[in-house]
Amino acid sequence: MDLINLAIILVQAGILVNLMLMAAAYMVLAERKISAYIQLRLGPNRVGPWGLFQSFADVFKLYLKEDIVPAAADYKFHALAPVIAIGVAVTVYAVIPFSGPLVTIGGKSYGLAMAPNMNVALLVILAMTSVGVYGVALAGWSSNSKYSLMGGLRSSAQMISYELSMGLAVVGVVLIGGSLNLIELIQYQTAHGWNIFYQPLGFLIFLITALAETNRAPFDLPEAEPELVGGYHTEYSGMKFGLLYLAEYANILASSAIMATLFLGGWDIIPFVDEAALLGLDPTGLPMVLAGHVAFLSKAFVLVFVFIWIRWSLPRFRYDQLMNLGWKVLLPLSLANIAVTGIVMLLLN
Repeated sequence: MDLINLAIILVQAGILVNLMLMAAAYMVLAERKISAYIQLRLGPNRVGPWGLFQSFADVFKLYLKEDIVPAAADYKFHALAPVIAIGVAVTVYAVIPFSGPLVTIGGKSYGLAMAPNMNVALLVILAMTSVGVYGVALAGWSSNSKYSLMGGLRSSAQMISYELSMGLAVVGVVLIGGSLNLIELIQYQTAHGWNIFYQPLGFLIFLITALAETNRAPFDLPEAEPELVGGYHTEYSGMKFGLLYLAEYANILASSAIMATLFLGGWDIIPFVDEAALLGLDPTGLPMVLAGHVAFLSKAFVLVFVFIWIRWSLPRFRYDQLMNLGWKVLLPLSLANIAVTGIVMLLLN
C-alpha cells in the first residue's frame, strides 16, 4: 500500500508541476497579449497561429543562451538562488486543493491536491512564502553587483513588510471558518457563502500584499529598470534567468489560487446556492467535481488577469510610498479587521 501511495503522490506531483509550468508559460503570453491590447498593439503573432507557440520559442531561446556568471560572483549561491525561488513556488502547489476527490483507490479518495487534509495547510503556505525571500536576496547578494544587491535588499525589505499584513489578512478567514485546513474552509464557504462577502477588507489587503510579494507593478521596485538596470536578476542569463522569471508567474498563479480558496469559495460554483441539489446530482460525483475544478481555475485565472491589468494600468511607487503603504496603512487596517471580526464572531456566538 505504501508503494501505491508513493506512486499516486508522484503522479499528482507530475501533473501539478507540468500544469504549473504550462500555465506559467501561457501566462507570459497572456500578459503580452493583454498589454498589447491595452496599448493598442498586436502583441506576439508570428510563432504559431495567433502567436500561441511564442512561449515555447522563448523557453527554447533561453535554453540556448550562454550561462554567464560574473567572475567575482559566488558561483554556488548564484546557481542556488533560482532553484530556491522556483522550488518554493512549486512547493506551495502541493497544499492548494485545486479540486475535490476525482478517483477512489483502495478506499481512499484522491484529487489534484497532494496534501488535501493537512490541518495546518494555511500556515505551510505562509511559511513557504517567507522562505521565498531567500531566493531573491541570494540572487542579489551572490551576483557581486551593486545594482543586484540593491534589488535584493529592496525585495527583502518589501517582502518582509508585506508578509505581516498578508498573514494578518487571513486571520479573519480563520476566525470565521474555524480552521487552518483549506478544504474545511472551502466546505464552510459552500455551506455559508463565500468569505469575500464577510471579509471584503481582508480580500483587498491580501490582493495588495500579493502584488507586493510577487514584485508586480506598482510594487516592482526590486526590478526598477531606470534605477537598477534589472534589479536582483541583472547578472543572470539563460535558464537561470528563466527560472527566476518563471517563479514570478508561478507565484502569481499560486497567489490567485490561494485567494480563490480563501475568499471565493474554492470549487463552489455559485455562492449561497446548492448546485448539486438544484441539478439533482451527487455533490461528490465526478460531474460536480469536474465542474467545481473548472470553477476554481476560472476564479484563479480571473485574478491572474487582475494582476496583469493592474501592472499595465498603474505607475510604480516611490520606495518611501511603498513602505508607508505597508506599515502605516495596510498593517493598521489588517489589525482593525481582526478586531472587528473577533468582536462580531463573539457577539454572534
